[in-house]
Amino acid sequence: MKEIRMEEDSFGSMALPVDALYGINTYRAIENLSFSNKILQGYPEYISALVVVKKAGAKANMEAMVLSEKIGNAIISACDELLAGENHQHFLIDMLHGGGGIATNMNINEVISNLTNKKFGSAVGDYSPVHPIDHVNASQSTSDVCHTASRIALIKSFKPLQNEIEAVIGSVAEKIADFGEITTISRTCLQDAMRVKLGETFSGYEAMLKRRLDSVNEAVEKLHQINLGGTVIGSGIGAPKEYRDVVVQKLCEASNLRLYHRENLFDAAQNIDDIANVSTQLRLLASGLIKFAKDLRLLSSGPEAGFSEIVLPSVQAGSSFFPGKVNPVIPETLIQCCFQIIGIDQTVQAALEHGELNLNVFEGAAVTNSFDAMNMLEKALRTFRKNCLNGIKANLERCEELSNSYIPLVVELKEMLGYSVTSSMIKEKGKEGIKQYFNGGVKIDKNK
Repeated sequence: MKEIRMEEDSFGSMALPVDALYGINTYRAIENLSFSNKILQGYPEYISALVVVKKAGAKANMEAMVLSEKIGNAIISACDELLAGENHQHFLIDMLHGGGGIATNMNINEVISNLTNKKFGSAVGDYSPVHPIDHVNASQSTSDVCHTASRIALIKSFKPLQNEIEAVIGSVAEKIADFGEITTISRTCLQDAMRVKLGETFSGYEAMLKRRLDSVNEAVEKLHQINLGGTVIGSGIGAPKEYRDVVVQKLCEASNLRLYHRENLFDAAQNIDDIANVSTQLRLLASGLIKFAKDLRLLSSGPEAGFSEIVLPSVQAGSSFFPGKVNPVIPETLIQCCFQIIGIDQTVQAALEHGELNLNVFEGAAVTNSFDAMNMLEKALRTFRKNCLNGIKANLERCEELSNSYIPLVVELKEMLGYSVTSSMIKEKGKEGIKQYFNGGVKIDKNK
């Protein structure tokens, strides 16, 4: 049997693993509030952001004379240990627990407290001389800690996705150059239309991606507005003025980010539309990517009975029934990822809408799902770029054939002879007459 230690709170006693750095508050949340398998341990960027908030808080509390230098510096040392990636196995709460994030805050508080007390030679679970709430959580509340840390983590989580979107845009630009002089057919309503350069079609994808990236960047930029020091509802009650005056500056130094207070801290506690806006922009990006990936499926369809204007890289067998069949599995993977992003946005918007009165206690659901959206989309875009986009080739023979098919010739004839003359010619001579005209076999009196 594993060794245990006993901890006690106002609800009674509990047996915890003797070496667990979390405490009774965390353990009760693990037992009572777990359901999603989305465990804090699996979100290292969020752990680091929470720890950075605690580190900045300790520095501000020392300056405000709330913590002694001995205790404050010991807390900072424990924070640095966690920021180095150590002991993350002790962050086991379910990210979607009820209570407005209190289990997240207490998990961090208890681990930092126990790490700090070990440095002082105290046993894990003694919470002396450093208490999870009285010292690690001094001048703070769950509300401003989690609100602030979630925005720091989302800003940093977006960076890999931002880089990948930029890389995809670069790959599309290469295809525009590769396909710049290849003429094929355009389509409207899935029916044949005029000639178009294949590179021109891809330029539309590039423009969409650039526009969507700009919009996501704008939304993420607004996450730099935080509410640390506002405590529970934005009033700042429970945090001395001396702490509130310096804590954001300390946080900027600890996080290497340019952070500042939201104009109204009561608004920050009540409304999470800044996170909802990021999610909205990710959904719009996902919708654009679905269209892009679907177009690649259509343009590569065939190889004999479809459009077959482009050839996608073959990465694996496409069928257990048809020998040699290759399917567009990479675009389809991206499409299904984007379905998830759209569903996630629905959850985030629900979290926004269901906030009540002075505190939105569902912010954790919005934040967790936003982390998931960024992570999934970054991975799906990377495999899309490497395993599909970079290797797309044009089917030159097929593009040439389509560019000289019936409707493009009709469009060209209309430009030369006018709409009415061309309509009459189609009626009198039909498709073959149009083709013969271009071959010099039919003469038309434009003034007839």
